[in-house]
Amino acid sequence: MLHAATTTPTPSPSPSDFGVVPPPEPSQWWAWFLGVPLRIAVTIVVSVLVLVLLRFLIHRTIDRIARGYQSEGKTASLLRADPVVAERRAQRARTLGSVLRSTASIVVGTIAVLLVLGDLGVDLAPFIASAGVVGVALGFGAQSLVKDFLSGTFMLLEDQYGVGDTVDFGVVHGTVEEVALRVTKVRDAAGTLWYLRNGDIARVGNQTQEWANAVVPVVVASDADLGAAQAAVRRAVDSVQRDAVLGGAFLEPPTVGVGDSITADGIQLSVSVRTRPAMQWDVQRALRLAARDELRDADVTLVSA
Repeated sequence: MLHAATTTPTPSPSPSDFGVVPPPEPSQWWAWFLGVPLRIAVTIVVSVLVLVLLRFLIHRTIDRIARGYQSEGKTASLLRADPVVAERRAQRARTLGSVLRSTASIVVGTIAVLLVLGDLGVDLAPFIASAGVVGVALGFGAQSLVKDFLSGTFMLLEDQYGVGDTVDFGVVHGTVEEVALRVTKVRDAAGTLWYLRNGDIARVGNQTQEWANAVVPVVVASDADLGAAQAAVRRAVDSVQRDAVLGGAFLEPPTVGVGDSITADGIQLSVSVRTRPAMQWDVQRALRLAARDELRDADVTLVSA
């Protein structure tokens, strides 16, 4: 008895049997996009927005400092216009703005790169360890540079001096021409331009900040009429105070002292007046010349002024 042969159906070959990978399903694409790519995109967008916001805040703050506004409760008042003070303030604001913008870019950019590498599955431990070693090496190798930058930053924040100020640094005395984070440029009376590293500046004597004193000693003969001499000096002070230019430099009423010093050569009268910054030397010269003329007209012998 013969039985019919049973045949097993042969399965049709799949694309993978020929080395062809079938395309992923749309749900798989969507799941993949909601994973790493989306996190990276969000990190980049948030980093850009944070950086833009920080730069906007820095720009507004620096612009406010440069224009010279001071907050007084809920009101704001404009500082008195002064070319020297305005230039110093603008220079300080520009330098601080540059430092803050660079710092913000570096910090935000570094954090964004680390977050992206973490999303990609990169092990950050070796990078962090290497960065720590490099940072320590740079710290030891650039100690003087770091010292200069830190000193320059605190100098700008404290407004110790600025462009146009006449400053005594101990070894150099002159006018500040440029203030940076690393060096300060100073021009002395002979015209020499000095470059001072901020980290090496131990003391600063600013002769043109906020206000100054113009002091003029006037020595008359010991046998001179002190009343006439004092009256002549007062007339000299009044003539300088009425000057259209120098009169505006007086911040307080001047004082005239008599007998501050009595020697064999003569008796000293002294004139002292508080002036605007950087104007004391012009006031002193004008007072000396006016005192000489008034004492000569009053027939009082002048020994020195």
